[in-house]
Amino acid sequence: MSYLFWSIIGYLSGSVLYAYWLPLLLQKKDITRLSDDQNPGAANAFHFAGIPTGILVLVCEIAKGAIPVWIVAHSLDPRNWMFALVLCAPVLGHAFPIPYPRKLAGGKAIAVSFGCLIGLLPEWRPLCYLIVFYLLFSLVFRIYPHLYRSIVTFTCFLVTVCLNVANKAICLGCVIMGSVVVFKHVKKYQGEKFEMKMSWKKAR
Repeated sequence: MSYLFWSIIGYLSGSVLYAYWLPLLLQKKDITRLSDDQNPGAANAFHFAGIPTGILVLVCEIAKGAIPVWIVAHSLDPRNWMFALVLCAPVLGHAFPIPYPRKLAGGKAIAVSFGCLIGLLPEWRPLCYLIVFYLLFSLVFRIYPHLYRSIVTFTCFLVTVCLNVANKAICLGCVIMGSVVVFKHVKKYQGEKFEMKMSWKKAR
């Protein structure tokens, strides 16, 4: 029951879309109406609400995943299969939030995914894998459009975690988390052509 309770807490925490609420409350800006993709995410908060608000949004988005996962990882057994649900619950909440005053589709769940993995510390490998793949496909092999970058990154991430992390509950949580992020990005697919270039080559 403790795992279920914290899974619900994690989902509710993830459902608070700070990238939507903070720009709206602080600057009267609805980034879901200003942006082309209508995504309530940290990137749009930076772009449309400015750096200070963007930083605040990013911190809150990371914290809403990190805090419930960290509490459970350090108070209950993270090897229990139910821990997988705790790990991915904030991501599910962000991607498929509870109803708001007006219907929002939820975010792509990138920042909150990093937060959930930060909550696993001192188990550092899942977080390290995600960072490495993001850097690899951002600085070495640059993927265009950005939509595909996250799809490739999270696919490589979840495969690598399954191959290298012994804790099966963490593996399952990462698989669910990565699958949700990939699904949310695939939904945004609009027929863009996939393109990968080395970082020193100019993209078309």
